[in-house]
Amino acid sequence: MFSRFALLCFALSSLFRFDSLVPCAILMGLVWKQELRNRGKQATGTPLSLSLNFGGAQSIDVSVVSLTSHFFTYEIHLPLPLPLLWRNCSRDLMNGASASSNLRSAFSYCVQQVRSYDYHHYLCLLELPPPMRKAAFALRAFNVETARAMDVASDPRIGLMRLVWWQEAIDKIYADKLIEHPAAQALSSVISENKISKGWLKRSVEARINDARREVTDIPETIEELEKYAEDTVSTILYMTLQAGGIRSTVADHAASHIGKASGLLLLLKSLPYHASRNHHFSYIPAKVASNHGLLVKEGGQSEIRMDSRERLCDAVFDIASVANIHLQKARELAEKVPAEARPVLLQAVPAQVLLDSLSRVQFDVFDPRLSRGVLGMLGWAPFEIDVGLSSHFL
Repeated sequence: MFSRFALLCFALSSLFRFDSLVPCAILMGLVWKQELRNRGKQATGTPLSLSLNFGGAQSIDVSVVSLTSHFFTYEIHLPLPLPLLWRNCSRDLMNGASASSNLRSAFSYCVQQVRSYDYHHYLCLLELPPPMRKAAFALRAFNVETARAMDVASDPRIGLMRLVWWQEAIDKIYADKLIEHPAAQALSSVISENKISKGWLKRSVEARINDARREVTDIPETIEELEKYAEDTVSTILYMTLQAGGIRSTVADHAASHIGKASGLLLLLKSLPYHASRNHHFSYIPAKVASNHGLLVKEGGQSEIRMDSRERLCDAVFDIASVANIHLQKARELAEKVPAEARPVLLQAVPAQVLLDSLSRVQFDVFDPRLSRGVLGMLGWAPFEIDVGLSSHFL
């Protein structure tokens, strides 16, 4: 059914030339939910008039009727022009009169990096309370810097040097030494204010260093190895965000572990075409999974994954995605026990579920061109009517 809200999103996307109806739905949902929160109302079924300012003279008055949490679950992975949210977010991060200009610039840099290179999580972080949001953007920017180190380097050795630099930077931060890098400066400020665990930061960057040192022909043996990598690089960011919010909850940490593993596995799957085009290898298909589907061949004493069978590759991707789905299900089972103050942090389960749904819609074909254009809620009007299940608990 073509809902009134879908019509509104269509009109707005045409007016402001958005690349998709979906980001417009996300924007409307986030702004509307915040407005309801400010007015002390419930986030379902309440008619409300809003004035949305998109910067400059572009503004429009709209009326939203019966919006549910479903609409927060679909977005596209593109940096879209959201100047109002960007401006408010930067202001909230550094609202102290005594904050230095350099530190203010450092946090603005972090927001811009996350917005540009991790847009789906950028939207999620906007929902955090301002004190926790500040730490979350610094931590996510650190993740962006380390995650992109190998991809932006012209030589793998340069990318590895960059990761080692971050490893040493963490030691310097905890030794109260000044580092001339905006993300490191913001991270240092957050660490001093929130006593973030050094072990988690080190664990994250060391996992990326170990991955960078692998030969492209080195294939992980089992899915458990990929889960460990996802835990070390993604779950740790959630642990630290919870810690920055003063949240001490075994249940929240347990849910964060599952969400991080699911998100990490799915992002590795989404990256397969990129790595295949760059080094002509599927570096993140475990040997055991590849062998089960006839993809593993051995030449010259080395194992290699065949790239000539798209159908078998889809079967292998399905196996890994199924493990990610189990982690999301486990997180969902824990949802009711998660403290209320931790739920905004775990909102980051939503992009993982959306990516999983998108893979399912293309029969787990990671080479389907629609995946590279963003999240697939676009195969009809389903995204405006389907509840993925996690949002009802975590929003």
